[in-house]
Amino acid sequence: MIDSISRRAFLRRSGAGVSAFAASGALPLSAAGAMPLRTLGRTGLKVSLLAFGGGSQFLLAKDGLWEAMLERAIAAGVNLFDTSSGYQWKASKTSEERFGEILPRHRKSIYVSTKLEARDYDKARKEFERSLQRMKMDYVDLLMIHSIEPSEDLAALEKGAYRAIAESKEQKLARFIGFSSMNSAAKSKELIENLEVDAAILAMNATQYGDFAKVALPAARAKNVGIVAMKLMRGIVGNNAPASDLLYYAWTQPGVASAVVGHVGMDPMEENLRIALSYSPQRADAFDRRRLEARLSSLAGPHALCWARPEYRDSAFA
Repeated sequence: MIDSISRRAFLRRSGAGVSAFAASGALPLSAAGAMPLRTLGRTGLKVSLLAFGGGSQFLLAKDGLWEAMLERAIAAGVNLFDTSSGYQWKASKTSEERFGEILPRHRKSIYVSTKLEARDYDKARKEFERSLQRMKMDYVDLLMIHSIEPSEDLAALEKGAYRAIAESKEQKLARFIGFSSMNSAAKSKELIENLEVDAAILAMNATQYGDFAKVALPAARAKNVGIVAMKLMRGIVGNNAPASDLLYYAWTQPGVASAVVGHVGMDPMEENLRIALSYSPQRADAFDRRRLEARLSSLAGPHALCWARPEYRDSAFA
């Protein structure tokens, strides 16, 4: 159940948050449908169709706004919140620290995911300890290895970061484990087929860049690995395609439970909330992914997708 009392108290305390919330044209909760939920593969978690991304776009939100964004998402039914120990902005709270300011009091009604940068076992363990401290939590629902790359040595990974997250699961510091990737569908497929993971966050958008839907998604479905789609909008949404098409593209992929989106402000988040809250199975059944793919195929690459460039790092500096 949403903690509406604490939410109202928070908004009263934050004048900037109130202003941002009021100016956003927020869809009244009494007029909104329920947020659709889907099962995240073998985890059994019932996650919201739209998930909250704590990366670079979220970090661009100023103090007084990001707090209201988190509260608004929770009030609208978003229950999956994803971050990483590497999401940070100089001279400001890290994404995990921002989560730690708002999410703990909603802990019983939400799921929290964080990701580790380190590949070394000891460093990964220490990194996770720091993450829990930052978020003021004693466990996470999903603990993931961040950004699997084409050059990954799976044997070394198994002895290092993977061992660290697997032990965290055994110790009940993490309920489920997995990884994220935006740069290698082939390596993601290899990891899914050779190591036991519960979930993955994969780049999946209508340009088909990276071929995750063709290469990694079938392997995940074969092992009932829960999939959250990411990178479905950045560099595409706007003149090239409306948000609704890009969200439905991800939501209609077999095996995708949720789409995680980072929002730079309240207005785009409100638009995506409205799309999720008014999700139509009939529209999903009729949605033509191939037509959208053909229209956006020219954008498949670093020339259009900033996150596909070698120097890209998913932080506020990217």
